[in-house]
Amino acid sequence: MHPAADARSTADARPRPEETRIERAFGRAFRRVTGRVIAPYQSAVVRIGFAATWLLFLVREWPNRQELYGPNGPWSGDMARRLLADNQAFSVLTWSDGRGWFELVYALAIVSSALLLVGWRTRTMSVLFMVGVLSLQNRSIFIGDGGDNVIHLMAIYLVLTRCGQVWSLDARRAAKRTQEGALGLPERDITGVVLWAVLGLSLAVAQVMGLSGLSWFGAGPFPGVGWGLALWVLWCAHGVWWAVRRYAPGEPRVVLDMLGKLAHNGAMLVIVVEVCLIYATAGWYKIQGSRWQDGTAVYYPMHLDYFSPWPELSRVLADNGLMIMLITYGTVIVQVAFPFTLFNRRLKNVLLVVMICEHLSIAFLLGLPFFSLAMITADAVFLPTVFLVWLGARVSAVRDRVLPRRTRDGESGVAAPAGAP
Repeated sequence: MHPAADARSTADARPRPEETRIERAFGRAFRRVTGRVIAPYQSAVVRIGFAATWLLFLVREWPNRQELYGPNGPWSGDMARRLLADNQAFSVLTWSDGRGWFELVYALAIVSSALLLVGWRTRTMSVLFMVGVLSLQNRSIFIGDGGDNVIHLMAIYLVLTRCGQVWSLDARRAAKRTQEGALGLPERDITGVVLWAVLGLSLAVAQVMGLSGLSWFGAGPFPGVGWGLALWVLWCAHGVWWAVRRYAPGEPRVVLDMLGKLAHNGAMLVIVVEVCLIYATAGWYKIQGSRWQDGTAVYYPMHLDYFSPWPELSRVLADNGLMIMLITYGTVIVQVAFPFTLFNRRLKNVLLVVMICEHLSIAFLLGLPFFSLAMITADAVFLPTVFLVWLGARVSAVRDRVLPRRTRDGESGVAAPAGAP
C-alpha cells in the first residue's frame, strides 16, 4: 500500500472527538428552528383574526370609502403622493386618481381578505392582503384608531409565515393531494399556475410603466431593498417552490422546506416580540402620565361623546371612583408585567385572559371594536396550543352536526382530514 494512502486510512480509523456541549446545543437549536413549523395553530389564528378584522372594517366603511381613501376625500391624491415621497411608503392608489382604479383596489382588498380568512392560496393571498392594507392605509394615514398600526405590521409578517397549514382550505387540499399521491394519481395545480402567471404579468406591466413605489433598491420593507425587488423575490420564490415540489422532490425540496420553516419560525418570533413591545411601551408611557399616576386616566374618555356608545353605562361606571382607580392601575400593571410573565405559563395565561377582557370592554364601552379585535388577535399568538386544538375540535364538531359531510358513496360522514377547517 502507498504510504500516503496508509496514513489516510490510519487517520480515518482514529476515533473522532465527541461533540462539545455547545455544539450539541447549537445542533438541537438548528434542528428545532428548521425541522418543524412552530406554533401552526397560533399562526392560523393570527391569519384568521387579522383578515377578519380588516375585512369587517372594509365592509363597514363601504358607504364611506370614497371619502376615507378615495379621490373624493379631503386628503387629495397629490397630497398623498407628496407625503409618500417624503416618508417613502408604498401604495398602489397613487398610481392613478381615477375612481375606477380606486374601486378595483378596494374590491381586491376585500376579496383578498376573505380568501385569506378561509385559507385559500394563503401564500398568494397573504401578499395581496399586505398590498391592500399598505395601499389603503398609506393613502390616508390620518385615518385609524391604533389597531390599524397593528394590522399594518402583521400584514407584512404574515407573508413570511406558513399560516395556512391548519384551519384552511389549503390544508384540506394538501390532505386530498396526499391521498391522491398514495393512489398514484398525478398532481395538478392549474389554478395556482394561472394565478401565479397573471400576477407576474401584472407586476411586469406595472414595472415597465414605471409606476411609483416599485424601485429595486430604494425604499422598501428592508433597508436597500425596494418594493419592486421584494415583490419579484416573493413571486419567484412561489414559482421555484412549485417547480421543486413537482420536479425535484429530493434534496432541493428538503433545503427549501427548511428555509421556509426557518422564515416562518423567525416571523412568529418577531410577532411575539412585537406584541410584547406594544404592551411594554404602552405601559411605561402610561406610568409617566400624571393622570395614570393619580388613577383617573380612564375617567376622561368616558365623558367624551365620541367614545360613549352607551352614555348611561359610561356615566354609571365613571361615577364609581374606586372602579376607575382599579381599572386605571390594573391596566398599567398588566401591560408592564405581561412581557415578564412569558416564562411562567400559568401567570401568563391569567394575564392573557385579563387583557382579552380589557379589550372586550374597550370595544363595548368606548366603541372601538376594530382596535379591540386587532389587539385580541395579537394576544392570541400566546394562547396555548392545547386550548386551540380543543377549540378547533369543538368548532369542527358543531360544524359537522350542522353541516354533515357526504362521502363518495353518498352516506353522511363527519370525519375530516387533519388540519381541515
